[in-house]
Amino acid sequence: MSACPDTGPTATAAALDATVDVVVPVYNDRCGLQRCLAALAASTFQAFSVVVVDDGSTEDIRSVVDAFGHRYLRIEGPDGPARARNHGVRCCEGDIIVFVDADVCVHVDTVQRLVQTLESSADTAAVIGTYDDRPEAPGLFSQYRNLLHRYTHCRSAGEIPTFWCGCGAIRRKVFLAYGGLDEQCYKRPAIEDIELGMRMTADGCRIVLDPSIECTHLKHWPFLSTLANDVLRRGAPWVVLMLRSRSMTHTLNVEHTQRLSVALVFLAVLFGVAGAWHVAFLAGAVLTAGGVVILNRDFYRFLRQCRGRAFAMGAMPLHGLYFLCCGLSVGIGLIQHVTDQRRSVL
Repeated sequence: MSACPDTGPTATAAALDATVDVVVPVYNDRCGLQRCLAALAASTFQAFSVVVVDDGSTEDIRSVVDAFGHRYLRIEGPDGPARARNHGVRCCEGDIIVFVDADVCVHVDTVQRLVQTLESSADTAAVIGTYDDRPEAPGLFSQYRNLLHRYTHCRSAGEIPTFWCGCGAIRRKVFLAYGGLDEQCYKRPAIEDIELGMRMTADGCRIVLDPSIECTHLKHWPFLSTLANDVLRRGAPWVVLMLRSRSMTHTLNVEHTQRLSVALVFLAVLFGVAGAWHVAFLAGAVLTAGGVVILNRDFYRFLRQCRGRAFAMGAMPLHGLYFLCCGLSVGIGLIQHVTDQRRSVL
């Protein structure tokens, strides 16, 4: 494919003719799904159909969907949200597909804003929003992770090189033209939406991030599994994607300040370990850690505004741990990329 497919008719015609389907993949989350569907039901814009794709849940998902009168599809699984979303889109007929995760509650104007963005811009293939600053899951770690996601998206407003299925919309014919999400490669939640977006934008498609289009995230972030997923399912595969495409983008999680922060955190750890041999190294650890704080002062200011000074200070070590995971992701991704290249030569 040499160029992004024609996104459709003029904005005026699209506004009159566009049909909309909302696809919600779910696996064993009755409570979250119920709240997700209730939020969709409260939308000011109601000219859409909802398709819920059950990825082989052991919980009774169908009764929740039936209570709202939506279409229920079940596939044998679990086989990952990529396959569930692809199946949902194939069973839809709408011009525009809105993706919403089962643990997400849209605001009353979210769906309308997503659809209007595509209808008003014929050259835009997809649009995404972001989590709001009121995540529901309690606890320092879950609150920090949700707010980190919001901050990252808010700083990257405008045209971006990736897509996000948590709360986003895409023209159905564009989605199908690119074969949808890579369900063969991504059998579990990972970067399947990022990979699709990179394929699209490499071909000239336009994807827009509008942080004023908001949703509330209900997810509780388990500490250890989140760190493991950051490295093995998201970070390292993303590094491999960027190396293969030779596109080290400066948006989202890979800004220059982020890269420098990763280097400083690793230096701080090395200085800290060396401090066991000579106390002078501890000064280096303090200085490099201070450098991380200075580089990320806008983020910590954002956290303070959202949750107060104590929360912002408590999140600083978690942010350092996040940068450590980013560094590990780069190392693992580089090793995997070199290994893949050698295999292709052989």
